[in-house]
Amino acid sequence: MNLIDLNLMPAMPEIVLFALLIAVLLADLWISDKNRYLTHLMSLGTVIIVAVTQLAVWEQGSTLAFHGMYIADGMSRLSKLVLYGLTFGLFIYSKPYNQARGIFKGEFYTLSLFALLGMSVMVSAAHFLTAYIGLELLSLSLYAMIALRRDSGRSAEAALKYFVLGALASGLLLYGISMVYGATGSLEFATVLASSYSELANEWLLKLGLVFIVVAVAFKLGAVPFHMWVPDVYHGAPTSVAAFVGTAPKIAAVMFAFRILLTGFGEVHQYWAPMFAVLAVASLVVGNLAAIMQTNIKRMLAYSTVSHMGFILLAFMAGSIGSTAGLYYAITYALMAAAGFGILMVLSNDNIECEEIKDLAGLNQRHAWFALLMLLVMFSMAGIPPLMGFYAKFGVIMVLLKFHYVWLSVFAVVMSLIGAFYYLRVVKVMYFDEPTHDQPIGSNYAAKFFLSVNAFLLVLWGVMPQTMIDWCAKALENTL
Repeated sequence: MNLIDLNLMPAMPEIVLFALLIAVLLADLWISDKNRYLTHLMSLGTVIIVAVTQLAVWEQGSTLAFHGMYIADGMSRLSKLVLYGLTFGLFIYSKPYNQARGIFKGEFYTLSLFALLGMSVMVSAAHFLTAYIGLELLSLSLYAMIALRRDSGRSAEAALKYFVLGALASGLLLYGISMVYGATGSLEFATVLASSYSELANEWLLKLGLVFIVVAVAFKLGAVPFHMWVPDVYHGAPTSVAAFVGTAPKIAAVMFAFRILLTGFGEVHQYWAPMFAVLAVASLVVGNLAAIMQTNIKRMLAYSTVSHMGFILLAFMAGSIGSTAGLYYAITYALMAAAGFGILMVLSNDNIECEEIKDLAGLNQRHAWFALLMLLVMFSMAGIPPLMGFYAKFGVIMVLLKFHYVWLSVFAVVMSLIGAFYYLRVVKVMYFDEPTHDQPIGSNYAAKFFLSVNAFLLVLWGVMPQTMIDWCAKALENTL
């Protein structure tokens, strides 16, 4: 075996990311707390360099590397660029928040970059072991990030709960992978797919392994009934960490599911599609009804995430045809969540932790621009046209109707109407309630600028949704 056989060029973004990550990790050891902004700048530079590297090695079509264990295709390239953009924006949003809470440390950046590396590996996996390695690298980084605020018992509890349940889900995934190997004799997605087509696989063992894999995927997405970690993690973790957990990893989880289920199990779609229908219906019901009862906006966003994952699961019902709608929805959700959490971080200061809905009371009177940005986020999450969230839900519903899932389409529309209540409640509090405090809002202009750009994209890709839809379709045309 030599380097030429490994074909390193497609994986150059991950190689560059790992090298720069180690450089940031070592450099941070010699940086004092008062100069910690250098770690911040180096991390931002790392993300930019990796994104440029990704563009430099961009090719049309699919390319295999590492003897078929790694694949670079349209889906992985587009999703990685989205991951880089989200990570860059979240670094900008979180800086003032972390400084005010004593967690502006190198660990936040190095763990985030390790998580980014894990996500990059996940979305380019062409082999079950590659996918599992990326997933574990991401999960281990998130466990530590959630407990980053060491003086908070709530953070420690959330990290421990996520660790225990995450370890269980990883064990189930491994168990399912072992059954797939026993049924097909391979762990390569393409070979597993070929075995299912040729009917050479042990059908019952393959189905049983598929059940375990679907459970693990549902846990990573936060779908009901495997959602119990989501509200506690969102609530217990610092808002900067909750923003990271609730955005970029969701893109990676959706791509992880696409890789395993559509690339590896496309032929047995009729077996896992009903399971996803049950998970989607349960997620929409529990997510929306539980969110209505929340007074903490981070827990409300957590249950909102559960309901949004229900829509993504509905896109899976259509198999490869629904992949464009699912990818578009995942990107839309990540942009909405990043803007929402970013606004909460900017509104928090040394004395106020903006995490209750009442903390947003009278925001229009205190800072009309931030009220407008949050209004756009809430309207988009509610699916109100012409914002991006409307077309994401519309795309999923149209795919369902194309496959004659009429009752699922009607159910999704009804759940969206119910969900609009708690989003509009936030808008009502901002514009019609009296302020509960007069604490000043931070003046980090970089965060304000990128938040404005983030919200503007929700409007731009809502008014002109076909641009992003075409990108998603083109990215997937050589993938599935």
